[in-house]
Amino acid sequence: MSVQDVLSRKSGVIYGDDVRQLFLYAQKKGFAIPAINVTSSSTVVAALEAARDNKSPIILQTSQGGAAFFAGKGVDNKNQEASIAGAVAAAHYIRSIAPTYGVPVVLHTDHCAKKLLPWFDGMLDADEEFFKKTGEPLFSSHMLDLSEESDEENIGTCVKYFERMHKMGQFLEMEIGITGGEEDGVNNEHVQKESLYTLPETVYKVYEALSPIGPNFSIAAAFGNVHGVYKPGNVQLKPEILGEHQKYAKEQSGSKNDKPLFLVFHGGSGSSQTGIRHRHHPRCGQGQLGH
Repeated sequence: MSVQDVLSRKSGVIYGDDVRQLFLYAQKKGFAIPAINVTSSSTVVAALEAARDNKSPIILQTSQGGAAFFAGKGVDNKNQEASIAGAVAAAHYIRSIAPTYGVPVVLHTDHCAKKLLPWFDGMLDADEEFFKKTGEPLFSSHMLDLSEESDEENIGTCVKYFERMHKMGQFLEMEIGITGGEEDGVNNEHVQKESLYTLPETVYKVYEALSPIGPNFSIAAAFGNVHGVYKPGNVQLKPEILGEHQKYAKEQSGSKNDKPLFLVFHGGSGSSQTGIRHRHHPRCGQGQLGH
């Protein structure tokens, strides 16, 4: 059975239950879906060609800075106007071209910190406008990265936004714990190493808060991963922690599913091939995304 067999939409941008079925398929088969940041039509095409040639589903995403670049450097971004316009333009372009490549595409946006929430709000406005016209959101999913805030504020804000997104069948990716390195102006290069590993109890708090709203969410929990490119040996991954998250969530929730969580791997560029492969070993409770 191929991935297309579990999807109602075989190629192009998917959303809602198709995204969930794709992630469940990835869990079952033990692989991650690469999430590629795109900043232009050229990078979109390059990523889609690679996905097509490898017969692989793919996640295409824009960051706040990448979205502003997509809009053009001449557009003012004081109030996130360029980032909103660029993300929306990228989404429409990807929706128009993606079916040509014959692979399923998850249309996503990357890290949104608290200071960037106006960008998130603008994209959700575009989602809701598109939903009124077509019955589906413009984007398949969005990411909130409030890991710099307290767990209480992080989870509470995610609940508020997820309630809004759930009405459109959208996925929410949230981050809890600290991913090392630097990305989009968030610099965690100097945090203590023990802070780079999220506890199972903390991950389960997210599950408890979001699952009553709906099942379409994923959790980027830290297991020593970092953003950026580093010398081999500098990144100390502990992928077995991910298996502990799954085990704890299963025990606490009483789920019959051995892997009740969708987990996300950030910072792939800072990890070795061996570390990435280990992270997707069955005992590690592999997830579905690779940023």
